[in-house]
Parts: sequence; C-alpha cells; structure tokens
Amino acid sequence: MSVALAPATGLTRAGRRIVDVFTSPKSGPVLVTAVLFVLIFVAGGLRYRGFLSGQVFLNLLIDNSYLIVLAIGMSFVIITGGIDLSVGAVVALSTIIAARLLQAGWDPTAVIAIILLVTSTLGLLVGLMIHIFKVQPFIATLAAMFLARGLCYIIAKESISIEHPFFVAMANLRIPLGGQMSVSPSVLIALVVLAIGVWVLQYTRFGRTAYAIGGGEQSGMLMGLPTSRTKVLVYVISGFCSGLAGVLYAFYTLSGYALTAVGTELDAIAAVVIGGTLLTGGYGFVLGSALGVLVLGLIQTIITFEGTLSSWWTKIFIGALLLVFIILQKVLTSRRT
Repeated sequence: MSVALAPATGLTRAGRRIVDVFTSPKSGPVLVTAVLFVLIFVAGGLRYRGFLSGQVFLNLLIDNSYLIVLAIGMSFVIITGGIDLSVGAVVALSTIIAARLLQAGWDPTAVIAIILLVTSTLGLLVGLMIHIFKVQPFIATLAAMFLARGLCYIIAKESISIEHPFFVAMANLRIPLGGQMSVSPSVLIALVVLAIGVWVLQYTRFGRTAYAIGGGEQSGMLMGLPTSRTKVLVYVISGFCSGLAGVLYAFYTLSGYALTAVGTELDAIAAVVIGGTLLTGGYGFVLGSALGVLVLGLIQTIITFEGTLSSWWTKIFIGALLLVFIILQKVLTSRRT
C-alpha cells in the first residue's frame, strides 16, 4: 500500500515545486515570458512558411541588439526601484555625436570612447541629482531627456549620413554560424553585455545591493550595504548602456538624427516589465529583459509577415501585453504578502 502511494506523493511534491516556481514573483513572470515567446514563435511557424528557421530568430537579435543593451541598463535602474526616461534621447545624442565627429575626420575608436564618456557622465549627473538633492527619478531623468534631445538639435538639426569605412563595415559584416545562418557584430556585443549584466547582478555585492535597494533602501543601509554609491552607479550604467546602444544603432542605420529613438525609452521599459522585472524594484533578471525585447521583436516580425496589418498594431499588442504582465506581477506579489 505504501509502495503504491510513494510515486503519487513524489509526483505531488514535484507538481508543487513547479507551481511554486511559476507563482513566485521572482521567477514566475520570466517563465511566463519564456513560454509566451515559444508559443508565439510556434504559432508564427504554423501560419507562415519559413518562419520556423534559425535565421528568423537570429534576425530578431540583429534588429534588436541595440534595444537589448538599452534594456539591460534599464533593468539595473528599475531593479533599484527607479526609472530612466532619458535613454531614448541619449541614443539619439550618441548617433548624432558619432555622425558629426566622423564627418569631421575623427578616429572611430576615439568617437566611441567620447560617446561612452559623455553618456556615462550624464548618467552620473542624474544619479547625483537623485541621491544628493533627493529629486524623484522620474523628474531627474525627464530633465536629462530634454537636455540630451536639446543637445542633439544644437549639434545638428538635419540627418547626417555616416560614411566612415569602419562603421560601414560593421553595418555590413555578417559572422557566419553555419547552415547559411549569420549574425552581425552588434549581436555579439549585445550578448557580451548581457553576460556581464547577469554576472554583475547575480554574483557580485553590487548586484545584491541593487536588489536590496529595490526591496527596501532603509533595510539595505541598516545591513551596511553601500546603497548610496550603488544608487548613483546604476544610472551611470544606464547612461553607459544608452551610449553603447546608440553606437549599435549608428551601426544599424548609418546615420545620426536628432529625432532618432523617440519613444524608445518606453519600449525599453516595456521589455523590462514583460521580462519579469517589477516596476517597484527588488525582483528581476537582465536575461528576462533580453527575452522581453525578443518578444516585442517577434510581435513586430509576425505583423511584417502578415503584411495586411498596420505597424500600429505592434503598439497595441505591446500595450496589451504590458497591461497583462503588470496585473500578473501585482497578483504574484500580493500572494506573497
């Protein structure tokens, strides 16, 4: 009798573990996003010929590599309970700095270094404003957004083409993976940044402090964690990632323009939330944010394959998904309290 009941008991425990994982506010939304991505991809494959191919997936990475980097920086900020509305404008500033300096004959290595220095400094100023003057992140980053967008118009009002051989080579280069599949160098850069982001958040004291700030800054201070320094540095990281995303976007479009990436900050926030990061902070994974970017890219790809739908349907589906995931996060966190 006991022998017959043992497998059932074991199965029940395994089922409970699965339920606990999916209902956890930490891992549940990420797993839901992963399942959603697979379901959408399979549905696309059943409807469209040639959709279920490795290159279609790799094209998602190629087209959205800059947004993955942007979402990684945004993840650090949101995990601490903050927000960064300036990232889209900083991407535009990066592209127009690159275009203008390359047009003036600067070396591309120096141009990229200057972009990363400028955007990281802007992130530092935002972080100091939030920490020292206790300005709300929404207001501080909104001010930075207007500053960055205004600087774009001061540098150049018109679109500037990038014709430097290095940037052209980076735009056209494809790294073969076998079986007629390939990726761009930007994908490799994004994956390296993703790996570094995972390591920093999951395996370093800085990462643990970032989670502690999102969970309760006062508790982190009582534990002796460097909350003040970490709170400033997450905005430096976001600024750095925004600058790097701008460089990747310049590789992708070979142009710099003041109106580039308008609304991209909302795409980055949506990707982070859909990827399982709580807007209130304390929970989240950069890997989930990258997955959120791929879900958004997959929706856009399906609309492109459909051919009869307006591009505005992308925004509609993203808005619906965002609403669903916010409700899901609210339900999961309330179950734990």
